[in-house]
Parts: sequence; structure tokens; C-alpha cells
Amino acid sequence: MIPRTISLTGQTVHLVDVPASADEHRTPLVLLHGGAVDHRMWSPQLAAFPERRVIAPDARGHGDSSDADAPYRLADDVVAVLDALDIDRAVLAGVSMGGGTAVDIALEYPDRCAALVVSGTGTSEPIFTDRWSLDAFGAWRRAETEGDAEAWIEVFMRFTHGPYRDRGDVDPAVDALIERMARDTLGHLRLDDHGAPLPPTPPTPVTRTWERANRIQVPVLALNGALDGPDHRENGRRLAGVVPHGAYLEIDGAAHYANLEGPTEYTRAIRDFLRAHEL
Repeated sequence: MIPRTISLTGQTVHLVDVPASADEHRTPLVLLHGGAVDHRMWSPQLAAFPERRVIAPDARGHGDSSDADAPYRLADDVVAVLDALDIDRAVLAGVSMGGGTAVDIALEYPDRCAALVVSGTGTSEPIFTDRWSLDAFGAWRRAETEGDAEAWIEVFMRFTHGPYRDRGDVDPAVDALIERMARDTLGHLRLDDHGAPLPPTPPTPVTRTWERANRIQVPVLALNGALDGPDHRENGRRLAGVVPHGAYLEIDGAAHYANLEGPTEYTRAIRDFLRAHEL
């Protein structure tokens, strides 16, 4: 397991690069983390696929990667990492923001994607209508507007347990890891002359993703936690139904970070999916 920092045009990217066993040459697996966390969320999976190279980068403004000073797209950043590592095609697995980025790559760079595993979202344009999600996102935006870091953390942590449990129902180690990563992400914020946080440069969105999703020709597994919010699960279910080769699966006892709450089941589901498609 090799932590690396690579210099690309306009940014530096921190990543973990896990080589495959010497006698294996399976398609590489790229793990894309969710918003406000970083590559550490993939700790249970980093060494779980010895038959293939595993890459887990930190997105801009997350982990040890640099912040954005100009417009950028997350999909372009990941493809730039693939280019720097001489990876032509990869299996892309992402949670939440990372899942949306994986779909964006399949749409914008179809020749670079061998298969998709998408968790906690559908595309990078998720649709939210359920009351729990709308309340949480509304409170999160208010905390950002008011510059209230503790309120921002409190709301963000709701996604860890989801709408059907309390925070105390989550494994304390998982809860602590998610909060630690979120607080580290807040450390990327810059302050104005009065000490108020400045909003980071947001990524430029990829658009018309749902309209174009039926063009994705690679296999897609939407892999959600059964205790995630209704709309988070519904977006994944919709994606699996729209693409030509989609499947939908839920991990019992897990919410938004199913790979952390049900690591054995989550890893097995990816392994079975890749085996079924001879990847």
C-alpha cells in the first residue's frame, strides 16, 4: 500500500496505490470517496482485492490533495490521475459524490471505464424529494451560510446513521472516522479578513446525466445501504433501471457508508459483480 502525491496541471493529488499480486493482471479498481471525507473511507477495501491494482485518490479540497483555485470537473481530475498512472481503463467504484463522479466519467470518457459500482447516489445530479433528505440538506446549507462549523458537522453526521437510526446506533469506530475526515475537510477552508470561512470553488457540473445514462454500455452495480435515505436508495435503483446492464443490491444494517458498516458484504458484492462480468 503506497501513499503517493502526484503533480498534475494546476493541482497536486494525494492517493493510495495498492499494487496487484505479481501474477495477476485484472482490471484496476479506482475507489472514489464521498464529499467531505477522503480516501480513508475505503480502508476496508484497499487491501481486499489482491488480484488487481487499487487506486484511492483524494479529490480536490479533500484529504491531502490541493484546493481548487479555478474551475474544474471532478471527472476530468480522475482521468488526469489515470493518465498519470498509465491506466487505460478501470473499474470505477464511488460513494455519493464519488459515485456521481464515476458516472460522469462513464458519460464523458466511456473508453476509460470498464464497469461502475455506485453507492449512495444515482448520477451526479441526484433527485431529492423525501422530507428527511430535504431537511438535512436545508440545515446543512444554513450551517454553511452562517459559517457554523459545529452545526455543519452535526448535520453531516446525520448521513452516517440515516433516517431510521440515531447516531449512537452506529459503530463508534465508523462514526469517529467519518467525523475525523469531515473535520479535516473543514481544515481546507480559507478565511476572509474577518475570520469568516470562504466557500470553496465548487466543481463544474456535468449536465444531462439522467438523459444520457442509457448510453452507458458498461456493467453497473448500484450498491446501497438498506438504511440510507429513501432518495439515496431510489437514485441508485433508478440508475440500475436506466442503464442497459444494471443491477441493484442493498447491504443490510448499513446506511450511506455501506462499505464501512458492512465491509465484508460490500466487498463480496463487488467481487461477485466483477467475476460475473469477467473483469
